[in-house]
Amino acid sequence: MKRRDFLKKAAVGTVAASTVFGPVYAQTQPRIRWRMATSWPRSLDTLFGAAETVAKRVAELTEGRFEITLFPAGEIAPGLQVLDVVQAGNVEMGHTANYYYVGKNPSFAFDTGVPFGLNPRQQNAWLYFGGGLQAMQRIAADFNAITFPAGNTGVQMGGWFRREIRGPEDLRGLRFRIPGLGGQVMTRLGVSVQTLPGGEIFLALDRGAIDGAEWVGPYDDERLGLHRAARFYYYPGWWEPGSTVSTLVNLERWRSLPKAYQEAIISACSEANDKTMAEYDAKNAPALARLQRAGVQLRAFPTTVLQAANREATALYEEIAARDATYRGIYENWKKFRDDVRRWFALNEFRYDDFIRTLR
Repeated sequence: MKRRDFLKKAAVGTVAASTVFGPVYAQTQPRIRWRMATSWPRSLDTLFGAAETVAKRVAELTEGRFEITLFPAGEIAPGLQVLDVVQAGNVEMGHTANYYYVGKNPSFAFDTGVPFGLNPRQQNAWLYFGGGLQAMQRIAADFNAITFPAGNTGVQMGGWFRREIRGPEDLRGLRFRIPGLGGQVMTRLGVSVQTLPGGEIFLALDRGAIDGAEWVGPYDDERLGLHRAARFYYYPGWWEPGSTVSTLVNLERWRSLPKAYQEAIISACSEANDKTMAEYDAKNAPALARLQRAGVQLRAFPTTVLQAANREATALYEEIAARDATYRGIYENWKKFRDDVRRWFALNEFRYDDFIRTLR
């Protein structure tokens, strides 16, 4: 047979397979419609956008047979109660930051990130290749859920303050919005900690119900209008050096899915995890420039504040580990991974960064 005739016949066979087998295969997969509660207002197009990426890609990967409808914070559940509604089966999925639920299990903090912990690349390395995700999924299973990384904010800013912070003593008595273990560290520094979802921060800060607040970084903070309620903008956000946001799926509903649909969720979450970090990197620099033109005063946390916070964070981790065996197992694995990866980064990455900072 001539090569040209063979290719013609092969092409005909390929068309037949795509027009007959493809639709038949698609028809064997069920049509599913799920709901996803999120912790974000729709106006935060990065975080809510990460959830949208998950839903959009799942639909595309399943040829529209698996549809996920998103709901912003407050429509189905308050922003800080997404795990609750997923656990109860009131919704099939959620998109949230799992450190909101340290009151249920302190180990959830590692899924999002802990004070003076891992930067975004290190966090992903621990989750995907350091045993972190398996550990987090064991924790989530206790709450009838399975969890997947689905976004990262990068190193966050240190938040908005009505007055300058010159040392640890200036933190005492402040009413400050901050969740997770970072909030517990702040409490040890004398701060009166408040936990509020993103959509409620501006009003609380503007009306004086709180003296300061942290959210994410320049792009999101500008969209929330926080610069209109406080003038001093501090860095770095030592409590969130690389925060992961996550997709939660009700465990019983997860197990009921066809394998192909499970894989679609996993792939969609992985894409959202990469895309969200890149989006923040692209948008934060111009947003910071706009904030500065609007009169925002940038301030670095004094070294004395960072040192005091680091001491309290380390003491807090050791105290929790002493009383919680599950936490201790995760913490010891995480700590070894942290120390190892930091040695590598210090040798190469940080040396490069140190030089780049000298260039103009």
